[in-house]
Amino acid sequence: MANTTAYLNGNPEQPHALVVVFLRGGADGLNMVVPVEDDDYHRARPTIGIAKKETIDLDGFFALNPAMSPLYEPYAEGSLAIIHGAGSEDQTRSHFEAQDSMEHGGKVGGGWLGRYLRYSPNTVGGPLSAVALGKAKPICLWGAPSSVTMESFEHFGIGDTPPEFLTELATLYALEQNSLGAAGNDALLAMDRIESLRTADYVPASGAVYPDGAFGLGMRQIAQMLKTKVGLEAAFIDLGGWDSHLGTSTLMDPLMRQLAQGVAAFHKDLGKRMQQVTVVVMTEFGRRVYQNVSFGTDHGRGGVMFVLGGGVAGGKVYHQWKGLDEDALEGPGDLPVVYNYRDVLAPILQRHGGISDMSRIFPEYQTEPLSLYA
Repeated sequence: MANTTAYLNGNPEQPHALVVVFLRGGADGLNMVVPVEDDDYHRARPTIGIAKKETIDLDGFFALNPAMSPLYEPYAEGSLAIIHGAGSEDQTRSHFEAQDSMEHGGKVGGGWLGRYLRYSPNTVGGPLSAVALGKAKPICLWGAPSSVTMESFEHFGIGDTPPEFLTELATLYALEQNSLGAAGNDALLAMDRIESLRTADYVPASGAVYPDGAFGLGMRQIAQMLKTKVGLEAAFIDLGGWDSHLGTSTLMDPLMRQLAQGVAAFHKDLGKRMQQVTVVVMTEFGRRVYQNVSFGTDHGRGGVMFVLGGGVAGGKVYHQWKGLDEDALEGPGDLPVVYNYRDVLAPILQRHGGISDMSRIFPEYQTEPLSLYA
């Protein structure tokens, strides 16, 4: 009954929502947030490196790729934090193994976001408490008490059916006084609510313009769900295609524009509501420091994470920069991981979920939460 009430009335008591953007393919953090004052960067990437004069200065040492320029405004106002040298302990440099480890939250069953939703004392739950925008449920949501996976509002449902069919189905589920009946009832409630969102005439606020494509549409629909108070507590969305072994600029610039435009539009659209929302952008690993013979980069280690939202101590690039000469690199020429992704997520989950014991979310890992909040 509590879940149904939360669904029908929205969730005005729930103060926080988490949006996770996963850049599948190993995004090149060194060309997204450029160490323009490090001469070794320019020597390692004589062709694909980003010249200082083309970038947008952040702190006198790091600068934004011009394709990421829409993110400068939230950075300058102090809402966006950038974490350079972020990643996991996985050493395989395999997309599949690194993604699997990161979404599980280590070598454990279930997903870290699912455990968060299950164990957080502040989460309420409900049919639309967790939503993944994509074709398949992401591993990080495995184990969540309830979740919905859809490509978009337009693709969620069971096809063309007469109205009486759903009524009869609801009657059948009501007869099941067990988990099957509860799950079925939640699914029907979710379909009804998504249908009302799909047919609504939604206009983004403050002149926000989302980019064309699945990612822009997904961010727009996440914003719509948050603003209409459907009880959304966690959302997950992929932006794939970052595996750039050749022609880096040609392949990556359009993706960087999609990312920056989508996140910046979301920030503008939500306005003051961003005080209760956090967006985390993460990737399974970064790229090698040195460009390869195909004018691209190979799989590396340390990458970049972005954290945007209320209370974030932003307007800052978090780093422990030791340079890019060979003595400072790891393995075959990779930026080391100095911030484990779980240490970046931990303060966010503490703030949102009121979780004091992070071992329930990240078993077998002792978190050292990054000071992301003032």
